Amino acid sequence: MFIFEPTYVFDKIVDITPDFMKREHIKGVILDLDNTLTTHNNPVVPASSLEWINGMKAAGIKLMIVSNNHAPRVQPFAQQLGIDFVCEGKKPLTFGYNRAVKLMGLEKKHVAAVGDQIFTDILGSNLCAIRSFFVFPIEPETSLPFRFKRAVEKPLLPKHFTSTDL
Repeated sequence: MFIFEPTYVFDKIVDITPDFMKREHIKGVILDLDNTLTTHNNPVVPASSLEWINGMKAAGIKLMIVSNNHAPRVQPFAQQLGIDFVCEGKKPLTFGYNRAVKLMGLEKKHVAAVGDQIFTDILGSNLCAIRSFFVFPIEPETSLPFRFKRAVEKPLLPKHFTSTDL
């Protein structure tokens, strides 16, 4: 597998269903925060993300946020969702992913990670040897560094399948 290639691609996080998780034998999901669950630096949990989180919990799926952000950003958001977190995850390094897997008490073969960035979320998941789910960003970032990163990512964006192909 190419290290920048996600295992699966979804338009948005809410397209990932508990039935899909069950079929894939996934018991735990590591979640990116910004532009995956909510927009950048937004302290408000969107209703769609909250509903999705509650549906996963009801299905018995363990959830944990792994973010490169600091605790003052991650902790209040995670508390609103009622899930644990690892901040300063150092993605794409595997430190945050390995810690999350250990805290969930699961084997890597039963864990997947969801994120919107190829060079952090997907690369980190693949380096950690857990399945990677790419979701398209909730909204385009406007800062120059993010616009540059997205331009460099563009040739690597998944083209071979989407959530509608599942």
